[in-house]
Amino acid sequence: MKRTAPAPLSVWRTLNLDDFLIGTPHYPEHVDESYWQRDAERMAAAGFNVVRLGEFAWHIMEPREGVFDFSFFDRAIEVLGSQGIKTIFCTPTATPPRWLTATYPEVLRVDENGRVATHGSRQHADTNSPVYRMHSRRITEALANHYRDNPHIIGWQTDNELNTTSSTSYSEATERAFRRYLTDRYEAIDALNFAWGGNFWATAYDNFDQVTVPRQHNPGFPSPGHVQDYHRFLAHATAAFQHDQVEILRRANPDWFIFHNLGRLEDIDFRGQFGQDLDFLGFDIYPMLYDEMRRTGGHAATQALHLDICRAYGGNFIVPEQASGFGAQPGFSTMTPEPGEMRRMALSSVARGADGLMFFRWRPAHYGAEIYWMGIIDHDDVPRRRYEEAAAFARDIARIKKDLLGTTVRMDVAIAGADFDNQEAYKTYPMGMPSPLENAVHLHRYCHSKGIACGFIHPEDDLSRIKLLYVPHWVMWKPEWNANIEAFVRNGGTLVIGAMTGTRDEHNHIPTVRAPGRGLSELCGVRVEEFGRVAEPGADGLFGLNGTEFGLHNPARRLAASSAARGYTFVLGNREHEAAHLYELLEVDADVEVLGRWSSRFASGRAAITSRRVGEGSAIYMGTYLTDALVESLAEQVFARAGIAPLVADLPANVEVTVREAADRKLLFVLNTDEGPVDLSSLPSGVDLLSGKELDGRLTLGHHGCAVIRFH
Repeated sequence: MKRTAPAPLSVWRTLNLDDFLIGTPHYPEHVDESYWQRDAERMAAAGFNVVRLGEFAWHIMEPREGVFDFSFFDRAIEVLGSQGIKTIFCTPTATPPRWLTATYPEVLRVDENGRVATHGSRQHADTNSPVYRMHSRRITEALANHYRDNPHIIGWQTDNELNTTSSTSYSEATERAFRRYLTDRYEAIDALNFAWGGNFWATAYDNFDQVTVPRQHNPGFPSPGHVQDYHRFLAHATAAFQHDQVEILRRANPDWFIFHNLGRLEDIDFRGQFGQDLDFLGFDIYPMLYDEMRRTGGHAATQALHLDICRAYGGNFIVPEQASGFGAQPGFSTMTPEPGEMRRMALSSVARGADGLMFFRWRPAHYGAEIYWMGIIDHDDVPRRRYEEAAAFARDIARIKKDLLGTTVRMDVAIAGADFDNQEAYKTYPMGMPSPLENAVHLHRYCHSKGIACGFIHPEDDLSRIKLLYVPHWVMWKPEWNANIEAFVRNGGTLVIGAMTGTRDEHNHIPTVRAPGRGLSELCGVRVEEFGRVAEPGADGLFGLNGTEFGLHNPARRLAASSAARGYTFVLGNREHEAAHLYELLEVDADVEVLGRWSSRFASGRAAITSRRVGEGSAIYMGTYLTDALVESLAEQVFARAGIAPLVADLPANVEVTVREAADRKLLFVLNTDEGPVDLSSLPSGVDLLSGKELDGRLTLGHHGCAVIRFH
């Protein structure tokens, strides 16, 4: 496994490894050592080349403070290596041993109500604690020095799903670190008071030592600037905690690759130091964990959404944990993949940017908080259909990896994403309206169902490879993005700006210039004169969606409930639409074309959706939020003109298509996400790399059937 230096972060970045990582997280500490040889032989027979070890085993590596014993994992790694299985080792800092939390109780996390975490679960240590950071460096240094020359270890994972159990902290150590962060950021207390609006509600501070960590409803709402900076600090602190480990590992062996496996995307700025420190990112994918999001089009659409969001942070990635079967913790359980679906879900991950994948997990635990989280091998040590599907997927990868590696995922339609400040700015002042992501789901779902190449992209990235960019009401629009955006439009791109974009500055202040602000106002030829709240179509009062975002509960959405909801309508093309969530009245320049006009109440006749020709492209502004119906109308009005078409014509329902491409080749992934057979007749001619068959444009796929067609 050869590693090269990683390229800068971009959605178009490919992995810097020369082989596809395929394998499983493995926990040799959960079974008797007599199982190990048989496990390694079965992994090799399945076509695996790697395992991930050690993320929850600090107590084994250091049973007493300062007493290190790596012999257990030395033996496990040697057994795996004898069968050609390489190891990715993990720093074990998600689960400190009991001697550490008992001797140094100040390392324990404190929640918003002042409750100190107890031992007995995971992520109970506060990564802001200087004592815990010292112990984190100590165990990492010991591991790195011990394994620096071990030929079976090829890379490292930092910690495990940082901030997944909890991302916030309210300990004394956190407050001290927060004050240091603010001192470095603002230097003078007057600058902080200005940024946080200290003259509102007399919230000004005399010095940095008086600043506290913000708490919700304590008793009222804190300043949005205060909340934003707290979450900026948490992201900064998370990156610093990881950076300690990365520095040690790089120093020990620069040939190792280093990544982190992300679970919940909470309080981590992937485009900042956190992502820049790593060779690539890893994303743990559990499509059936988010059953409440089936409204977004089913498990396949949810998986596609997660993967496309994640790819925007740093390009191609690996999947350190891919669901293999039924999963459960005491408080929930997931659906179970049907026969063939586990393999299909894995190929869906590859289709959307995975250049490595590990099925979670090798075998299920017989004790602990995940006893019903099934693995590839069953509790009785018998390999059944999940093992066979994992082996089938490994054979798939062997057939396609030569053509796959070095390709990126095609996008014709892109949604602005991967910006930490905009993610957090929404949360500081949601007003019961949908987040940028919830709004963008309408467009992503439509493109997924129609087979249109769609994903997420940061405005700093190369936009020349996309045809349309949608900005889903990013309230913090940064002036440094304007030049790239304008060049994209002038060179033929279509820009669509959503309502409320550019309504706040970096401090969450309302600017004195009208939205969407300098740069975008001139580009679109519009300025927002007035705005107001409207009900979601079909809602009983001012409710938003059902309170989920990326599978997570969002109670702030309920705050807008009202029995006095008012509906507004507008006409786009020859269809009348109900507005969603918000209306804006627009003042438009003379060279602006009005695509849609308000058709009810006092707004009747005013511009609702506009388009301005700029160079070879168009800048469109929407004075409302997306709905499914509005996306369909926009597609009818805009997509053909922008050169956007489905990857496959006459695409049957429940068939997912994606293209990965390089300068000399294109791979079309065709995946049946349903149990019924489907016939396709409009495919490009080429070779199905999975079956080796030449195709003339026609193909029949059985239940959860898959094809990867190389074409030009």
